[in-house]
Amino acid sequence: MKLMPKAEELISNMRDFFQTNGSDQSYLHEEPLRAELFSSDQMERFGKALAGSHRLSTKPAQDHLLKRLANNEIVLHKVRKLITDSIKNRNQISPAAEWLIDNFYLVEEHIHIAKKHFPKDYSEDLPQLSDNGAVGLTRIYDIVLQIISHSDGRIDIESLGSFVKAYQTITPLQLGELWAIPIMLRLALIENLRRVSARIAIDRVDRNLAEYWGAKMFETTEKDPKNLILVIADMARSNPPMTSPFVSELTRHLRGKGPDMAMALNWMERQLSEIGLTSLELVNAENQKQAADQVSMSNSISSLRLLGAMDWRDFVEAHSIVEQTLREDNEGIYGSMDFSTRDRYRHVVEHIAKESDSSEYEVARIAIQLAQENVPGYEDDNRTSHVGYYLIGHGVIQTKKVAKGHVSGIQKIRYLLRRHSFMVYLISILLITCAISAGILLNAYTDTKITGCFFCCGAFITVSKSACNRYR
Repeated sequence: MKLMPKAEELISNMRDFFQTNGSDQSYLHEEPLRAELFSSDQMERFGKALAGSHRLSTKPAQDHLLKRLANNEIVLHKVRKLITDSIKNRNQISPAAEWLIDNFYLVEEHIHIAKKHFPKDYSEDLPQLSDNGAVGLTRIYDIVLQIISHSDGRIDIESLGSFVKAYQTITPLQLGELWAIPIMLRLALIENLRRVSARIAIDRVDRNLAEYWGAKMFETTEKDPKNLILVIADMARSNPPMTSPFVSELTRHLRGKGPDMAMALNWMERQLSEIGLTSLELVNAENQKQAADQVSMSNSISSLRLLGAMDWRDFVEAHSIVEQTLREDNEGIYGSMDFSTRDRYRHVVEHIAKESDSSEYEVARIAIQLAQENVPGYEDDNRTSHVGYYLIGHGVIQTKKVAKGHVSGIQKIRYLLRRHSFMVYLISILLITCAISAGILLNAYTDTKITGCFFCCGAFITVSKSACNRYR
């Protein structure tokens, strides 16, 4: 006996799909990002422990997150089609599947946002991990994965902030990592949705298989009861998966439906006993798994909504050590500036840190110290007391020098010209004026010389004519 074409097609499509994407069967069974749930205090302690365990890699990084996002998108669309087909066939779907179908528009929107705001090779500029075999894993992405795992996909801004703050008491994060938190959260939540969805898909295939055999047994019992034993034998030869979805679905179809169906249930119980299980245990496990998947799915989708409503500028400034350091500027001038100006200062700190042996925090601290050391008197120029003077003003070369940064010859010339801009302005005007005057004088001299030549030639011709007339 062959399987029902629909069930056979579903199984074949799912298996072929994962194989053609270069994945083995383990890809189908990746567990959702689900670990021990932590309270706020536990998350803070875990943040410190995680910071102490992270080791950075010095090897060149390879971007893998965009490829992972593309694979996740394909899987999610495949699962949606499978669930949609199940609904059309009037099959019962799990609560987690309902959540996915009802909110798939939101998932697609965030996948589009992730593609738009995650340029190619973006993660390569961020610190990478080398510990525990996680070579090439972006540090901030691993942090986000751990947060989602220990919160079951539920992102709370306060607990997230507490975790980041606790982590930075051991190891400061770069500005680029703080700005990457929203996009990394989005990628990790999509990853979690894919993992839960893949389980939903495989469970759905197993349930379809159980529904097929249950329907086949009922049909045989009504038409030719004596052939029921043959149907059960065919099911046994097909080696159906003794998974919780298959067992719970087949049990639901057959239990309490008469003594004829008890034969199939007895066969299934014997198969389970060989692996030390019972149908009751698997039914309970399936109910618990569906409840857990529903929670993970709903939490992840709700967190995606939260990401879209958050203003991450406030979060980054609140948790940036560079920002907190620059706010120590004399008289609080830096803190009273608008966001775009502060952001420009922070970008300069990032740039100097990348070109020097100092960290971003050390560069910010150097700029603050230089500003505090150059507080002028009452009548002196007070620009040198502002941190901006040492980041975007003439004093930036001092900051780079103290930070042991590389300053090119062109940069030195540029800084020298900016420092003496007024003299350069005057000299430039003088040179331009002299050039224009010289051009005018040269032109006037040339015109005068040509006119004199014409005058001499005319006089010579006149004299010659007079002489000729006299000779005649």
